[in-house]
Amino acid sequence: MTAKAPSPYRGLPDTAYWRSGVANRPQFSTEGLYTPRFRISRKAKIVTAGSCFAQHVGRTLKNAGFRIMDGERGPNVPDSVLQRFGYNLYSARYGNVYTTRQMAQLLAEAFDGFEPTDAIWEKDGRFYDALRPSVEPDGLPSPEDVRRHRQSHLAAVRELFSTLDVFVFTFGLTEAWMSQDGSTVYPTAPGTIAGDYDETRYKFHNFRYNEVLNDFRAVRKRIRAFNPRAKFLVTVSPVPLTATATGQHVEVASSYSKSVLRSVCGALYEDYHKDVDYFPSYEVITSQTARGENFAPNMRSVTPDGVQRAMSLFMQAHDPDGKVAPKKTSPKPKLKAPPKPEQIEDDVVCEEALLEAFSK
Repeated sequence: MTAKAPSPYRGLPDTAYWRSGVANRPQFSTEGLYTPRFRISRKAKIVTAGSCFAQHVGRTLKNAGFRIMDGERGPNVPDSVLQRFGYNLYSARYGNVYTTRQMAQLLAEAFDGFEPTDAIWEKDGRFYDALRPSVEPDGLPSPEDVRRHRQSHLAAVRELFSTLDVFVFTFGLTEAWMSQDGSTVYPTAPGTIAGDYDETRYKFHNFRYNEVLNDFRAVRKRIRAFNPRAKFLVTVSPVPLTATATGQHVEVASSYSKSVLRSVCGALYEDYHKDVDYFPSYEVITSQTARGENFAPNMRSVTPDGVQRAMSLFMQAHDPDGKVAPKKTSPKPKLKAPPKPEQIEDDVVCEEALLEAFSK
């Protein structure tokens, strides 16, 4: 008679159990949440893209002296002006890339000659690039100007993505608006920044797990065709949806979206052991140990302290020389009354937040 083996759960590290890994963890502690699969060298050519929260990752790395590539440098004007026109947010002026389909579509246009449907929108006699309408907030004088600007942008994209070493991408949304034939996805709904909504020309789509996964696989395949040693760092934005077009409650829709995106990141991490790493910014911000204090009173915007906690964990893992110490979180000031939700302003540029204006 063979002796019974002990439970496979016996002797696991403290991080494997909820009580020791979470319940007994001090508030805001991120200890044990992240062990990088690979370190990012300061010499590596890093390209960033993704949803609004991705701006924090790129900014942290740049301030720490990492080599964040910038394919479209702006003129010598104040940073606030540059950011208003889409400069210094990511490695190129593509604006926020909310979905993996949007990212795959951009690379297909830059490298394969894909031609988007209805790529120019109009508003008040000015013309906008429908695939990045926020980067020219006042529009351009003519459709020809839009096309010329886009060709310059695509040239920068080709240069960046054919020479990068590390691609940092933050998954943001599953909900998107597409051309009616399904060939083209847009970063925001027509009529939000420019253009007009016409149900005969546009349709809503909520991407499913397999679609999101296959789109990012296509992105990875395209990049590694140029550089087989390229690596990928993926994250999920912890910021909930501003609005949903699914017909469901926005909180339920947010849960679906983030669950799908997190599942895709998990699959990528498991499938590509050598070149894909996952950074748990989503878990840091939404952790029960934070007791909701990583979010502003509007329960959507991430507080500066919350951003600092996530980015400190990142820097602790990816600063091999130890030259950049994480900033200490300053004591929270006592307020006579909490700020109203509408008084909270993110320090990132986010088109999706504009949807709140359409609330009744």
